[in-house]
Amino acid sequence: MNSWRVFKEAIESLASNKLRTALTMLGIVIGVTAVLSMTAIGQGASSSITSSIESMGTNLLFVSRAFSDNNSNPQALTLSDAEALIESGGAPSVAAVAPVVNASRTVVYGDNSTSTTIMGVTPDYASVRKVSVSSGRFIDQKDIDSSSTVAILGNDVVEDLFGSDVGVIGQKIRIGNMLYEVVGILESSGGTFSGSSDNQIIVPITTAFSRLVARSNANDEVDMIYVSAVDSESMSGATSEITSILRSRHKISSDEDDDFNIMSQESMTEAASSITGVLTVFLGGIAAISLLVGGIGIMNIMLVSVIERTKEIGLRKAVGAKNKDILLQFMTESLIIGLAGGLLGIILAYGLAAIIGNIAAASNFDLNPVITFGSILLAVGFSMAVGLIFGIYPASRASKLEPVEALRTE
Repeated sequence: MNSWRVFKEAIESLASNKLRTALTMLGIVIGVTAVLSMTAIGQGASSSITSSIESMGTNLLFVSRAFSDNNSNPQALTLSDAEALIESGGAPSVAAVAPVVNASRTVVYGDNSTSTTIMGVTPDYASVRKVSVSSGRFIDQKDIDSSSTVAILGNDVVEDLFGSDVGVIGQKIRIGNMLYEVVGILESSGGTFSGSSDNQIIVPITTAFSRLVARSNANDEVDMIYVSAVDSESMSGATSEITSILRSRHKISSDEDDDFNIMSQESMTEAASSITGVLTVFLGGIAAISLLVGGIGIMNIMLVSVIERTKEIGLRKAVGAKNKDILLQFMTESLIIGLAGGLLGIILAYGLAAIIGNIAAASNFDLNPVITFGSILLAVGFSMAVGLIFGIYPASRASKLEPVEALRTE
């Protein structure tokens, strides 16, 4: 029996009961769609996080507080620590530093209010973190020296409080019991998996210390110090210099652990990629279960088909069909169901990925699901394998039927 004839008879057999074939195929379609959609979301998340981190620059370091049992007197990071990194002369690989202090507050303008993050920063924050204003100005040194009650608003805050950015500069908003003059609006950068930078307000760091945050163990304790190295090649040197200066200032002995942690943009990218990679595999593994369920459905329906077509099988054998011909016939039917289901699943997965991407865009969320060629090959191969594997037993059972017994079947 030639291949074309086998394929033609398999199509005719499946077409003779379209509803049952469609329902059998549905499990494969759902499985492939789920696998591709989940991996696409994982790939999109990884791409979003990586691009978000890389947009900060290749020469950025993040210095944060660390806790360890092997440190007799752990200390917080302070504004003085940040100033020491740039003023001591002991860190030639450091170009600029930007200490930051955070607080969550409700902001009010007229009858409108919103909860947001207030960030106390220095003027160098703009260059270190590569942020800019779309209108107005950024924090300057005069604001720091006088602890001015001025604020730069993110786009989401502007929308929540004012409805638009027209005439916002110069308006007064209330944070706590104080009025702050709006002197700038941040350039929109969209939402990321680490949160939306548009939903924040920036104030002078000295104003934040005196009016927004209360620290029990240090009057100038900061939450993070962003450090810009001279260039990407100076990252290692900058890390060593920062470590040396902070260990000296915090009086950390040689046998004690650091009470601070330094992360580079590269290490953050690797960590994020590792997390999203595990997430992608996890989501894909869960979705793959539906493919197995679809395979069981194929086996079940093919077994029913063997029983229904027992007399047909006996007649074929009586006129000369061999066991391998019957085996090939039923396995081809199973393979076609798996392949067709896989192809339909791919089409649905592209549609679902587009819908998810549009929803994310409408929500100002940076997520673009990515369906790779490799994942398509894997999904199609897996769906065909499921159809083939779960079709082996029914096909084998059909091929072993005795012609005489089969012909007696009513």
